Amino acid sequence: MTKKRDYYEVLGVGRNASPEEIKKAYRMLAIKYHPDKNPDNPAAEEKFKEISEAYEVLSDPDKRRIYDQYGHQGLEGRMSGGSGFGGINVEDIFNDIFSGGSPFESFFGGGRRSGGSTTSVRKGTNLRIKLKLSLQEIAEGVEKKIKVKRQVTCRACNGNGSKNGTSLRTCSSCNGTGQIRKVMNTMLGQMISSSTCPTCNGEGKIVQDPCNICYGEGRVLEDETISVKIPAGVAEGMQLSVSGKGNVPPRGGLAGDLLIVIEEEKHEELHRQGKNILYDLYISFPDAVLGTEVEIPTLSGKTKIKIEPGTQSGKFIRLKGKGLKDLDSYERGDQLVRINVWTPQQITKSEKEMLEKLNSSKNFKPNPDKSTKSWYEKMKEFFQ
Repeated sequence: MTKKRDYYEVLGVGRNASPEEIKKAYRMLAIKYHPDKNPDNPAAEEKFKEISEAYEVLSDPDKRRIYDQYGHQGLEGRMSGGSGFGGINVEDIFNDIFSGGSPFESFFGGGRRSGGSTTSVRKGTNLRIKLKLSLQEIAEGVEKKIKVKRQVTCRACNGNGSKNGTSLRTCSSCNGTGQIRKVMNTMLGQMISSSTCPTCNGEGKIVQDPCNICYGEGRVLEDETISVKIPAGVAEGMQLSVSGKGNVPPRGGLAGDLLIVIEEEKHEELHRQGKNILYDLYISFPDAVLGTEVEIPTLSGKTKIKIEPGTQSGKFIRLKGKGLKDLDSYERGDQLVRINVWTPQQITKSEKEMLEKLNSSKNFKPNPDKSTKSWYEKMKEFFQ
């Protein structure tokens, strides 16, 4: 499998490029490599697809954030479900950036060559929902059943909007092309422009006798329960995409996508730091001096750890592999246990007398080891 190039490199911009700079870079490259300008040139067509894929990601704030954090692997399953390479509808991107159609229609007198048709498959709108997950679900991965209300194809008319699914009438304004073409004579010769037909809204067909279920829309609103597999290691704000589970467009076309935004529920005792888990353990002063064995929570259940005699407050104990799975690899993070020696806030008279007696012993005088790393150094070392 050919390794994908860095999207910023493809567009020739820096990683801190603004949306305007990204759009300008794509516009220049799209004009240069558009198939209408490079007929029968497979290399140019592949280049055009590559820059369009890069633009689709870098022009979308959510996809760009995921790509910057996780690279190409983080986008697997999140690209749009349109036609074309990798789920990308190239014409949608190109038409969007040139606001109203390809400029090559003016120079070459027609739409993009794709089987002789100037129309493209329409795609419905996306649905976006928020999904709350516990830390355990994030750690192990989970399959969730999600109930959504979405526009689906009307079964009474098979989605064409006409009563009993009967044939539609060809639009007389555009002769079924969905486009209105205008020819202008200029000093440079004939210039041809095209725009969406206002009569049929670009569909090329008109409903004569509307369906009495969907009233000519070709779609109806229904509840649907969708099963979604959430991979282990997802993070707060991450967006997953289920292709084809959004709304269908009116009177036929591809359904949009279901976009699932992850929300992470806070754990009562464990705290997430990337793929690592942090836990604060409080022990008594006698346990710190004498040593002990305590049971602590982890993502996989309770486990026992040993506290060595003479343990200082602020010490860290690392539990290898007890963290979260990395989304882009098979590696797991660790659980870091911070020891906190609990200082009583209220004591009895006899306890006070014992402590005063112990305080006079040289063994209870602070004598830190100069070679021992500071708390800051330990934290810095851990997260590096």
